[in-house]
Amino acid sequence: MTTPSTSGYAPVNGMEIYWESHGAGGTPLVLVHPGFGLASSFGQLARQLSVRRQVIAVELQAHGHTRDIDRPFSYQAFGDDIAGVLAHLGIDRADLLGYSLGGGVCLRAVIQYPERVRRVVLVSTPYRSDGWFSDVRDQMALVGPGIVDQLTQSPVYAAWVAVAPDIGAFPSLVTKTGDLVREAYDWTDEVSRLRVPTMLVYGDADSMPPAHCAEFFALLGGGLRDAGWDGAPPTPMRLAILPGRTHYDVAAAPELATMLDGFLG
Repeated sequence: MTTPSTSGYAPVNGMEIYWESHGAGGTPLVLVHPGFGLASSFGQLARQLSVRRQVIAVELQAHGHTRDIDRPFSYQAFGDDIAGVLAHLGIDRADLLGYSLGGGVCLRAVIQYPERVRRVVLVSTPYRSDGWFSDVRDQMALVGPGIVDQLTQSPVYAAWVAVAPDIGAFPSLVTKTGDLVREAYDWTDEVSRLRVPTMLVYGDADSMPPAHCAEFFALLGGGLRDAGWDGAPPTPMRLAILPGRTHYDVAAAPELATMLDGFLG
């Protein structure tokens, strides 16, 4: 992303959560990065969206500029943190966009605080932990102290260490992330009660099968009947499966910004 017009720290739940704001106007759009990500993780997509509206990127506990605290990672706690950032910034209602781990965070935020969310976009996000392909879950099982040395040789670490206030906290970030991604969850009942307009975005070679994506859409009330002759969508929910995209590059699809503009308005 470009240099932020403003940035700062939100005192939330015993932390100072880093945020940065780009652009102006419209309903604020809050971006939540994937695991090991930063406020800058959305790159060109964030730049495109901030031309037409205010975009606020946050960094979760132990990510980027935000220091770690003595608290395990949990999707529910991260959902509380997002609501706390909105309250600190004086934002009554926002749009949310989360990618992968950040999508789980945004899903919990809208489940826990539906009155604070106008619309939500979930990119490469399952609604059950067993929605991930089994080989992906096998890889998640390896995330922990045993791969810290390997990760310190990666671009992920280089980007993190360039902004982290405590470079000795990286092993804690890896360990807590591993504990989180191995956590079993099933949010079927809560998802089925959601009424906030939601857009689901996946690659057709994502880390979960298209069948899971369609099941998620159906839980939201989408894809259950024909739109009818007038062409009006039966629900405000949307599903996009982008061709030739994977879990790792779906947010870089050049057509995504236009699709999001159409949904977010």
